[in-house]
Amino acid sequence: MDFQNRVGSKTGGGGVAGWSESNRDKKERLRKLAMETIDLTKDPYFMKNHLGTYECKLCLTLHTTEGSYLSHTQGKKHQSNLARRMAKEAKEAPVQPALEKPRVDVKKFVKIGRPGYRVTKQRDPDTGQHSLFFQIDYPEIADGITPRHRFMSAYEQRVEPPDRQWQYLLFAAEPYETISFKIPSREVDKTEGRFWTEWNDHTKQFFVQFHFKLDPRQQLPPSSAQQPPTQQMTQQEPTDS
Repeated sequence: MDFQNRVGSKTGGGGVAGWSESNRDKKERLRKLAMETIDLTKDPYFMKNHLGTYECKLCLTLHTTEGSYLSHTQGKKHQSNLARRMAKEAKEAPVQPALEKPRVDVKKFVKIGRPGYRVTKQRDPDTGQHSLFFQIDYPEIADGITPRHRFMSAYEQRVEPPDRQWQYLLFAAEPYETISFKIPSREVDKTEGRFWTEWNDHTKQFFVQFHFKLDPRQQLPPSSAQQPPTQQMTQQEPTDS
């Protein structure tokens, strides 16, 4: 037979592969790919009998090699039987009740207004660090509630246009409204003795004091170390968060 004059063939190329050759080559490629990616020890339908051949317990077929079995698993018959088996198991499986999510009781309080407060600005005479001292009064605080506080960046709030030069300190305790104070956006010194909080359950007062970290360029010279600290009592209006 003349293969050289077929359409699309090259001289010495052996001619164009037919359907049977292409199908055989496809099965061989699928077999090699399956042998590299599939672990037969985890296949529930793979079984080696006493004759040394391999069986597919799903399709009841015999195979002489593992490669032949893997090629069979990629075929239409095995995939169809596998889909029918999965549909049958899903239909016969009992319906499992949905797990009930744990219920969390949400405490609801009627807001009674803003708490009283006092803010004191201070300066450490030894280090020159600026500090702020907050006293928040909660005379009608709910039973079992401890006041909370946190720092908020200018980009978290939605009351004012964000300004990177400022940050906010929030105080919250039910049933009072949450209040916030606008403070400079400087790094807070949280080392021991420079940041502390206290809740006095008898006087119903919450205290917070913190120092700002000092820029090395702003450190006091030795001659100014004996200057007394400056204090200023302020009653600035807090902003709602």
